Amino acid sequence: MGTKSLCLLLASVLVAYYVYTPIPENIEERWKLMLINAGFRTVAHVAEFAEWLGLMHYMEVLMMITSIEYTAPISDENVTVTDTKFNNVPARLYIPRKQSSGLKRAVIYIHGGGWCVGGSAMEPYDLLSRWTANKLNAVVISVEYRLAPMYHFPVQFEDVYTLVKFFLQNSVLAQYGVDPNRICISGDSAGGNLAAAVAQQLLDDLEVKVKLKIQALLYPALQTLDLDLPSYKDNENKPILPKSLMVRFWSEYFTTDVSLQEAMASNRHVAAESSHLFRFVNWSNLLPEKFKKDHVYASPIYGSSRLGKKYPGFLDPRAAPLLVDDTKLLGLPVTYVLTCQHDVLRDDGIMYVSRLREVGIEVIHDHIEDAIHGALMFITSPTDLALGHRVANKYIEWLNINL
Repeated sequence: MGTKSLCLLLASVLVAYYVYTPIPENIEERWKLMLINAGFRTVAHVAEFAEWLGLMHYMEVLMMITSIEYTAPISDENVTVTDTKFNNVPARLYIPRKQSSGLKRAVIYIHGGGWCVGGSAMEPYDLLSRWTANKLNAVVISVEYRLAPMYHFPVQFEDVYTLVKFFLQNSVLAQYGVDPNRICISGDSAGGNLAAAVAQQLLDDLEVKVKLKIQALLYPALQTLDLDLPSYKDNENKPILPKSLMVRFWSEYFTTDVSLQEAMASNRHVAAESSHLFRFVNWSNLLPEKFKKDHVYASPIYGSSRLGKKYPGFLDPRAAPLLVDDTKLLGLPVTYVLTCQHDVLRDDGIMYVSRLREVGIEVIHDHIEDAIHGALMFITSPTDLALGHRVANKYIEWLNINL
């Protein structure tokens, strides 16, 4: 074998080794997903290297994906699209052109991205909002909240809450021809977290007279206490959202102090004085048997109280909606929760389903056995997957029936 052939062979082996990631057998388009995941891993490695050199923050590099995916607010034959503000909070507004004799439905959508990346103008979110507005003949408001690490909790929550509260005024709803009895709040991943937290907070706000009809939470992140759930263990190195990245997202939401990230990575970030909160996320009681598999529940290993005192946000229900008492769940609207089998956040959503049902809230749980986290991000070329379209269709179909 010649030198050139040998070099080509070695290069091919190295590329194959880098690209290859074990993908569950029940996932379709496995090789395409491998290539997409290799792209994500490459960006992550560049981010780590840039941060190590002191050139850029890790999340600034990841934001490059958001920038590349940016799409302008261009109207089409079905939907009028504009970038606007509601009470000084930016949002992308989608108004269907279809004539209607009555008032329209409305969907407030909150994008994902670990509170650090993402945006309403990303092509997948823009397309999803267009589909929703057109198929439901609904007004869609896609919220553009501020991001970490420049802004930490509770800024993200407050941005969303400010917009939602403003929009729910009867005068504003009338301006856009929206039926006050047919409004949904929805979001994916970190956006699902914010949607759930806002829905809870609205229940205690006496100034808000209009009630949400439904909430839709798509593979949401809902708790900060136990980052060693069965789903975290089963999917520690699965595509798109490995445990290490989710831990980084959680810690960056509250601070750039790496000591919180390190404590969360070892699941020793909660002090003994907060032990009473673990009953809200005790997976041995809240997960159906098929999701427990061979995992055995172990009592928490407590950490220093310093982190909880310095960064109390990670114990705040506005950041972790599963941490509220059952009485705070009463009065929530009909809820749709979509979870993915191959996702570290799977058990967060499932535990919320269990707790809501226990207090009598009507819940529709759509669990997708062959899905990964972030499925909705894969509905545009060249990274479109059949899975992404299937998840989007399930979500929009449920909205159309129930809103």
